[in-house]
Amino acid sequence: MYDYSNEQHSVIFLIDMKSFYASCEAVSRGDDPLTVPLVVASMAKNTGAGLILATSPAAKKKYGITNVSRVKDLPDAPDLVIVEPRMNYYIAMNMKVNEIFKEYVAEEDLHRYSIDESILDLTHSWKLFGATPTEVAHRIQREVFDKLGLYVTVGIGDNPTLAKLALDLVAKHESTMIGTIHYQDVPTVLWPITELDEVWSIGRRTAIKLRALGINSLGDLAHYNPYKFKQKLGVIGQQLFLLSWGIDRAVVREKVFAKSKSYGNSQVLPRDYQRAAELVIVIREIAEQVAARIRKHQYQATQASLYVGFSNHSAATGRNGFTNQVRITATNNSRELTNAIFELFHKNWAGEPVRHIGIYYSQLVPDVGQQLDLFTAPERQIQNNQVDRVVDNIRKRFGFTALVKASSLLAGGTAIERAGLVGGHRGGNSYE
Repeated sequence: MYDYSNEQHSVIFLIDMKSFYASCEAVSRGDDPLTVPLVVASMAKNTGAGLILATSPAAKKKYGITNVSRVKDLPDAPDLVIVEPRMNYYIAMNMKVNEIFKEYVAEEDLHRYSIDESILDLTHSWKLFGATPTEVAHRIQREVFDKLGLYVTVGIGDNPTLAKLALDLVAKHESTMIGTIHYQDVPTVLWPITELDEVWSIGRRTAIKLRALGINSLGDLAHYNPYKFKQKLGVIGQQLFLLSWGIDRAVVREKVFAKSKSYGNSQVLPRDYQRAAELVIVIREIAEQVAARIRKHQYQATQASLYVGFSNHSAATGRNGFTNQVRITATNNSRELTNAIFELFHKNWAGEPVRHIGIYYSQLVPDVGQQLDLFTAPERQIQNNQVDRVVDNIRKRFGFTALVKASSLLAGGTAIERAGLVGGHRGGNSYE
């Protein structure tokens, strides 16, 4: 066994808001989140198609609906409630939940892991609220339910990784919705697990690679030669080896902010786009939106990338889409970046119906000056950059739709409609 005496022995809670989007919608309608069959679906305009974003526990159990389903596959059930997403409402509810969490920990000991999960370090405060960490978890559950009507699941561990594993592997299967994993539980709780792709941070592809090495359980992983593991899988091999032993030295209050290596945006189109004129409109909209983002963060890009995904109707061509990139002189000018994307599009598109577009700017450098070229008047280049800044300032002050290109009003344009979305989905009203 590994000697855990030198590892941190903290009291970490990882709290998940159960079926969060669906639960919020249930609460807003006066229903019990656990018993009402409800799905949150992002509907495609004028098509009746769409994706299931969230499913209540009752809808999963009664109808077998999952979050990867499509609206067209939903059963024709009179009691099934189907609602469109309201992202602003979910964000507001998330803030209320985390305000409750801040009654139990200092601000620096609370980490919002995602919109429906939070990490709390109660090492120095749990004794103020109960005789055991489990009792404190029950108290938090009751308070969240009494104030907001939401159910929360709690994973408790000696570090953030063990808390996450306790949440996914234990708590979600307990009637109390609370689970605990300590270092001493690793051999009995973690090592017997054979469904590797169900373990946090191990995806389907990684699980296949592990099985090719003869690793069929977390116990096999824990006892594999770590040096050979690193040679075969690199840094991810080291991380997985530590995971199998439940080792994590991260400290919640020591926040880590990763530097972004690229900025981008992708969009699933509401229908198949087959006309070049319509595709050009959407590409321009996305390219200019991402250009504004890198200007906001004071970067210039030296590489532009375009992803185009084809509709299923193009399967006969043998291509699902294409991804290509081009090196460019450092710039954050909308016109220059858009022209680079247009070049990639016209070079690679052969008339296939398009359903997905993604644009990314990478290889970023600080925005400390403007590189002039020899083929355009310097005054004109400077004016183009000034126009970008003016447009950015107007939109920042009055909103994106205060100033849009006329082409966005034509058939195919999506920028105006998407301006009201949050995270790619309908924002709704925080107080609906």
